[in-house]
Amino acid sequence: MKFFQRLGRSIMLPVAVLPVAAILSGISYWIASAAGGANVVSTFLGAAGGALLDNMPLLFAVGISIGMANKTDGTSALAGLVSWLTITTLLSPANVGGLLGIGDVAEVNPAFGKIQNVFVGIIAGLIGAWCYNKFKDTKLPDALSFFSGKRSVAIVTAAFSLVVAVVLLFVWPVIYTGLVMFGEWIATMGPFGAGLYGFFNRLLIPTGLHHALNSVFWFDVAGINDLTNFLNGANGDGVYGVTGQYMAGFFPIMMFGLPGAALAMLLTAKDKRRKITYGIMLSAAIASFFVGVTEPLEFAFMFVAPWLFLVHAVFTGISVGLAAWLPTRLGFGFSAGFIDMVLQWVNPLTQNPWMLLLMGVGWFFIYFFTFYFLIKRFRLKTPGREEDEDTQDADNIETSLTGYHGTAEKFITALGGKDNIIDVDNCATRLRMEIENPAVIDEHALKRAGAAGVIKPGGKSVQVVYGLNVQFVKDAMDDIINDRTERIEAFGRATAAETGAAMGAATMLGVPNVAAGAVAAGAAAQQRSAEQRTAPSAVVTLRQPVAGTVVPLSEVPDPMFAEGTMGPGLAVDPTGDTIVAPADATVASVFPTGHAIGLALSDGTELLIHVGIDTVTLKGDGFETLVQAGQQVTAGTPLLRFDVAKIRAAGLSPITPVIVLNNESATVSFS
Repeated sequence: MKFFQRLGRSIMLPVAVLPVAAILSGISYWIASAAGGANVVSTFLGAAGGALLDNMPLLFAVGISIGMANKTDGTSALAGLVSWLTITTLLSPANVGGLLGIGDVAEVNPAFGKIQNVFVGIIAGLIGAWCYNKFKDTKLPDALSFFSGKRSVAIVTAAFSLVVAVVLLFVWPVIYTGLVMFGEWIATMGPFGAGLYGFFNRLLIPTGLHHALNSVFWFDVAGINDLTNFLNGANGDGVYGVTGQYMAGFFPIMMFGLPGAALAMLLTAKDKRRKITYGIMLSAAIASFFVGVTEPLEFAFMFVAPWLFLVHAVFTGISVGLAAWLPTRLGFGFSAGFIDMVLQWVNPLTQNPWMLLLMGVGWFFIYFFTFYFLIKRFRLKTPGREEDEDTQDADNIETSLTGYHGTAEKFITALGGKDNIIDVDNCATRLRMEIENPAVIDEHALKRAGAAGVIKPGGKSVQVVYGLNVQFVKDAMDDIINDRTERIEAFGRATAAETGAAMGAATMLGVPNVAAGAVAAGAAAQQRSAEQRTAPSAVVTLRQPVAGTVVPLSEVPDPMFAEGTMGPGLAVDPTGDTIVAPADATVASVFPTGHAIGLALSDGTELLIHVGIDTVTLKGDGFETLVQAGQQVTAGTPLLRFDVAKIRAAGLSPITPVIVLNNESATVSFS
């Protein structure tokens, strides 16, 4: 499941190119419509959009190879390209005819006339990524040392692709025939088949497999090619009244239905949590309406109220099927939001788009009343309706260890024991884990042991929010899981008050050049009791750390920040590329990937500056750290640089939260 979730994220990299193609094509159609026919400008823009659409399989090969690589590297992209060129060239109709002794190319199996498709692009990307991960550190004998390391990747990829091409020579006709039969079967079912596709499109979202399903209907895998044909308009193979039927029905759901569900969740939230819920629901509804980004809304109830998500999937299927039955057709380049609707309104293949608006109004009320009734009737724990947190002060999990190892032992017990933990990693503030059975996790015990929050993205993935010192907890968990008892005992004797011991612990943990005071503060941080998190209200006035638009935390597209779980603060949608110190401080921690930094102010306030959301997945690409842990800085000192374009290209948000970690009652303001 982890592989497929990662593949789903990787597919979004080439898919992110589609909005560019949609914008170019959409503007081209608007200009042609206003001018009464095609002209130089519309033709130029249309051709530019077509250049991307016509090469989508190649973009998939390169994008998948980048996304599936262990580290973002151009070498993996080159490997994906090599694999694509090798496979598609060897399996071209002319070469297949020569290999099989067929004199007339017209007699070659028609499957090979469709070898340049997204399915093969994904295979080529996976081959390139696998060869990169496996052979990038290969060391050859001195005589061949020029080809060592990354230079060997393309060579191995070409060799491996030759083998895959031979296999596909016999297997591809079978696969192609099966895909075409599946597509034709759905197509013969008419509107019902379209509705069935819409249902499974939503139902598969938690696994990420909906991307694979989309490729069958939206791209040229089984001959349907609904999305690409629609965007190509009259210049492609689209058919008026047919093309767009696998996309049109999503517009009423994303633009109207899900915002109706958001309103229902807001009005059913508890009074004391309605303000926080309002911020989350409003931003998520806006994203869904304008750009068709539905994940913030869907994930808000997907796991806490799965029956609601099933209802949502059924409604989506009905909408897609109904739109296919009605004489209405519309497509998109990114998703079924308002922007794509406007861009494609005058597309030659668009049919009665106004019907989708009428459907949308109906779906708004259907979603609202259905969600409102089900949430109330079955007391579903949608956002704002969670049970009050366990206020028990006593920690029932016993431990003979102290310091971070004591916390780690409590975490491991609450997570179901060592045998239930498959993998442990961390980002700037969170433990990111794979858990064999997430159902046995005791979330209240995790919070009593020091966790600020727990999130379950799906499958076996679990995240535990701890704070800036999460690296030490992660290392301590590794010690306990791997039975390194000597190190545990040595570290257990260290306390926050013993600066020298703290320095020794820092050395053992591989933290270089950390001042004794900073390490002692870090060791003391995990000893803080609950009352320190609820310190008296205070206004923390800071210099804005990066140029950009200041936004409230509620608009941050991550529930841990948006709901205030990490602590109070503000966020910046950056236009600059350099983070500067917002006040005189000590650098408490610098995360290895450079995307986050922790500061300890002179008055004891602890700050976290986190550049972007989920940017830990970039593994340092696009980030440059300018300071080191333990360094004293003054307001305005540059701390790190980052590349906004790379963050956006990876499909991530660059919004940068600035959080107070040790005072839930604080209010942050920028001067």
